[in-house]
Amino acid sequence: MSIYRRVLGYYRPFLWQTIFGLCLALIGIGLNLLKPWPFKIIVDDFLRAGPTIRTDWRMWLLLLCLALIGIQFLWGIINWSTNYLFVKIGLQALLKLRTDLYSYLQSLSLKYHDARRSSDSSFRVAYDSQSIQTIYNKGFTNIFGAVITLIGTFVIMLRLDWQLTLVSLGIVPLVVGAIYLFAHRIRRQSTSIQEQESAVLAQAQEGLSSIRMVHAFGREDFEVRQFQQQARQSLQANLRLTLTNVNSALVISTLMVVGTAVMYYIGTLHVLAGTLTLGSLLIFSAYLLMLYQPLESSPIPHGQWKAPLPARSAASKFWTGRTTWLIHPKRSPSHRLKAQSHFKP
Repeated sequence: MSIYRRVLGYYRPFLWQTIFGLCLALIGIGLNLLKPWPFKIIVDDFLRAGPTIRTDWRMWLLLLCLALIGIQFLWGIINWSTNYLFVKIGLQALLKLRTDLYSYLQSLSLKYHDARRSSDSSFRVAYDSQSIQTIYNKGFTNIFGAVITLIGTFVIMLRLDWQLTLVSLGIVPLVVGAIYLFAHRIRRQSTSIQEQESAVLAQAQEGLSSIRMVHAFGREDFEVRQFQQQARQSLQANLRLTLTNVNSALVISTLMVVGTAVMYYIGTLHVLAGTLTLGSLLIFSAYLLMLYQPLESSPIPHGQWKAPLPARSAASKFWTGRTTWLIHPKRSPSHRLKAQSHFKP
């Protein structure tokens, strides 16, 4: 938790912008929940009305279709604004962290830089620092939107048909369990890839920076073999992660299809029994997709944990003292630390 407290220090200057973005996100979620309702009215009031259909049905049909367009357009504008604002905030925090890290590296002693590869330090500043944006854009904001959407869809589904809701949600614990089982493996493999990529970059920079010595001693073939060996380790790590991602996507998508099929079966029985209208079943299926979407679009099934999980690992290295790039917990994150700089003959 200390990592997230220090991350919060970088986002504290953007508190009011974040609150405004969350308000926009709430409006967008509300509009998203309204999307299926015009079609429900069309199905229940017009398509199944038979001879009792109202005389001005053409005007109402046109208005409902225009409502579909209007809701989608407004949701698109809100979603565009929210995404842009959150990404901008994440990038501003990333800029601040990179500047602090580079400033701190500049203040470290020559002894530290002599003992550490410059390419590794560059990789940490340029790539691992992106953890702070990942935690915000792929963590906090996504979780907030997913939780509010889950609550909204759950409440509406309960009001439509509580029995069908409970049956449909019976598959969710299995999906969450599958995600949890794959998460640890994917995190470990993703962190390994990040380390391998850093080693490949270091190997290439070392070989090219000493190219004159390599040519002078005829070590070209040796350097190529060293680089190929390091790159092959990175390739194998990527293949292992890809296989794990494919397996997780297969398991999770299969569970979701099973839950959807059960919902359609029981929902059809309720429609035939007259306890549920066809429009309500259609809107129920739309909300079920919204309910599954945060799980289906989570980073694990699509292999997107490759970026955020190593980023969190890198963040822990930055902020827990596993490396010498330590930001003092009692000081402001933006405060430049004074490092011991001394020269030894």
